[in-house]
Amino acid sequence: MAYTAIDDPSAYFKVQLYSGDGTAIGSGGQVITFDDTDTDMQPDLVWVKSRTDSQNHNVSDSVRGGTKTLYGNSTYFEETKTEAIASFQSDGFTVGNWEQVNDSGDTFVAWCWKESATAGFDIVTYEGVGVGTETNVSHSLGAVPEFYVVKSRESHGGWQTYHHKMSAAPETDYIQINTNAAVADYGFWGDTAPTSSVFTVDDGDDVNAVEDYVCYLWRSVQGYSKFGGYTGNGDADGVFNYTGFRPAFVMIKRTDDVESWLMMDNKRLGYNPNTSYILSNATNAETTGSPIIDFCANGFKMKATDRNESSAEYVYMAFAEAPLVNSNGVPCNAR
Repeated sequence: MAYTAIDDPSAYFKVQLYSGDGTAIGSGGQVITFDDTDTDMQPDLVWVKSRTDSQNHNVSDSVRGGTKTLYGNSTYFEETKTEAIASFQSDGFTVGNWEQVNDSGDTFVAWCWKESATAGFDIVTYEGVGVGTETNVSHSLGAVPEFYVVKSRESHGGWQTYHHKMSAAPETDYIQINTNAAVADYGFWGDTAPTSSVFTVDDGDDVNAVEDYVCYLWRSVQGYSKFGGYTGNGDADGVFNYTGFRPAFVMIKRTDDVESWLMMDNKRLGYNPNTSYILSNATNAETTGSPIIDFCANGFKMKATDRNESSAEYVYMAFAEAPLVNSNGVPCNAR
C-alpha cells in the first residue's frame, strides 16, 4: 500500500475553474478564491489558460512576481502585464482585465502549485554565464529532480525540458513543452545528470546565454506526485499507470514522435472517461472528443489509441487529488 507524508494534496496543488468578468485592477480586479473546502493554499506558480478562446498560456510565479508573465506555448520573452496576475492571496490569486486571464464571458482553468521541498517543487532563477561554459545551478529540492523546464526571461527561446524517463540517457536529450517535437539530442544539460543539489546547463542560448532564466523543478513524492513513462499498447483496454494516488492533473507527451502535450484534470469534466484536454504547445481552446483517460483511485488508465499508440513511448507528470492510502492507513475511492 502507498503511504504518504502528504494526506491533503490540495495544500500544495489545486485546479481552479473560473469565469472571466473583465474587471480591471484599478477597480479591484477579480479575486479568484479556491473553491474547494480543503486546506488554504497561497500559490507560487499559477498557469492559466482560456478554455473557450484561442489564447496563450499565461505562466506567472511569486519569485518573478505575478505581473511578470511568460507564455507556456510560446518562445516569447517575459513581459510585464499589470492586468495579468496582480497578486497571490492566502487562498487564491487576483487577475486584472487582460483578456488572456480574465476576458469577460470566457471560462478559464488555472493549475496552481505551492513551492515546497516537502511537495517536491522548487522555483529557481539564475543568470547564464555564456554558451559552452558548463554551469551548475543550485536548487532546493533536497532530492534529484525528475522533471524540470528552463525558459529565458530576456529573449525568444524554447521551454527546454528534462524528464528522467524521456530516453535512456535523458541528460543528453531534451523536449519542449511549447512544441510537439519528439525528444532530440543536444547539449543543453552538458550531458550531465542532475543531482540532489544542482542541475547543469551548458550549450544553447535557451539555457545559458548571459541573460536571466527561470526554472521550475519537480521530483516525485509518494502519494502526491509522479513523473513516469509508459509504452502504449494501441488497445481500447489501454495501459494502466500506477501512481499511488487518484490524479487531479495529468500531462502526457509522446517522446519518440511528433505529438502534442495533453493537459487533463479532474475539474473540467469531473467523471470517467475523461474526454477533455488542453494542448500546452498551442493556443487552442479546450477540446472535448473521444475517451482518452480514466482517473482511478491508484493511477490512470489510457483509453482507445489516443496517447496510447502501439509501441509508442510516452512520459507524464501527475499530481494527486487524494492518496491511495493516507498516513493513517485510510484508503480513498475512485470517482
